[in-house]
Formats: sequence, C-alpha cells, structure tokens
Amino acid sequence: MKRRSTVLFVLLALVIPARVFAKADISRITIKGVDLKTPIDITDPKVLAHFNVWSGPGSSWSGGKSPATWVDAFIIDWSQSVTERPKGLQRYEVSVYAKLPSERLIYVVFYEYDPATEYGYIYLPGQTDEWYRLNVGTIYRGVEGRWFRASSEWDSIAMPFIANAKVKA
Repeated sequence: MKRRSTVLFVLLALVIPARVFAKADISRITIKGVDLKTPIDITDPKVLAHFNVWSGPGSSWSGGKSPATWVDAFIIDWSQSVTERPKGLQRYEVSVYAKLPSERLIYVVFYEYDPATEYGYIYLPGQTDEWYRLNVGTIYRGVEGRWFRASSEWDSIAMPFIANAKVKA
C-alpha cells in the first residue's frame, strides 16, 4: 500500500505541473549568449503566440503519434532529430517564462545556428545537465539529452534579434 501511494504521488508530481502550466501563455523568451551585448527579451505577444512549450513529445498535442506528425508550435522541429551536436557554432541559452500568476521560468533549451546551412539546432538538457529538473518538472518529453533541428519559424524570429544584439568586433 505504501509503495502504491509513493508511485501515485510521483506520478501526480509529474502530471499536475504540466496541466497547470499548460493553461498559462508564454510571457517572455530570453536569449543569452557570450557574444551578445545584453540578454534579449522577446515579450511581444504577437511573436510569443507562435510558440507553445506544451507541444511535441510528452504533451497531449502529440497524441502518441509519430514524430513526423507532432505539432511544431514550440521552437523545435520534432521530426528532425540530429544524431550529434553540430561543431563550432555559437551557443545561446533560451529561457521560456510564463505567468502562473506571477512570471516564472518554466523551460530552458540551448540554441545554435549554422549560417552556412541556415539551420538552427536545439538541445534539450539531459539528466546530467543544469536545466533538466526544471524542464521535466514542466513537461517530461522522453527525448531529453538530444539535439533537434530548430523550427524554421524560430530561426526566422531569433536570428534577427541575435544579429542586432551581437557585440561588434
């Protein structure tokens, strides 16, 4: 009986935060990088409306379907898993905030962009990474610790912000 209660508690702890957060809209996306003058804060509701942390694997949006049919409403193209990390690209930390009712950090990923191919890449922190616990507390996807291609929509929005905020050499 005690074991069943513990299992139930753990399941509720994983499920309830995602259900509570899913009702909250993204309020801000922050991009940090060593080559940026200051962190970039994206707060325009029209821009933020394009992105939803609760899409893709681990969400009710995925519906248990294959990656090719997952909704790309977050910054990741879920159908484009990458086998290894791209080499030699500038890394940016992308933090997602929501109002619950006060603003709170809910998810962090890493973004790298390759100007030669014009593709961006997203890394979902794995078990040994700093942001893993925060992320799985928001939504457990089952693909943590893997690289994916960034959605083309994210690349088209993020790269102009990054280009304008870069420190001039």
